[in-house]
Amino acid sequence: MIVDEIKKANIEAIKSKDTTARALYSVLLNKIKLEEINKRSSNGLSDGDVAAILQKAGRELAEERDNYIKAGNQEMAQNISKQIELVNKYMPKMLSDEEIKNIINSLEDKSLPFVMKYFKQNYQGTCDMKKVGEILKGMQ
Repeated sequence: MIVDEIKKANIEAIKSKDTTARALYSVLLNKIKLEEINKRSSNGLSDGDVAAILQKAGRELAEERDNYIKAGNQEMAQNISKQIELVNKYMPKMLSDEEIKNIINSLEDKSLPFVMKYFKQNYQGTCDMKKVGEILKGMQ
């Protein structure tokens, strides 16, 4: 599971005194634990749930990096870039646009609510839901 890999990487970051990685892993593990509490899930989250958390964290980090670049703080922007690379390392392979189109075409009901629900249940964490919506609208 992705969570176990992150926990192992956190321990390695502690041992190697890598403060950038350690800070990132701590934040990720806290977000995962918070989501477990919110879902009242004592047996942990699925990899899809964790992947969704990682996607959101990656977007937040990219936005933060862009703000540091605008402010002219290259050192912090480089640290954030390293953290983004670490997040991407644990992300599952994302579905391509063509794969998303093929999945949508295989569905009988191509209404927006049905397709979004289907992708959320079956492909959470392996595709960007915004992209699914855009592709579906382009197909109609």
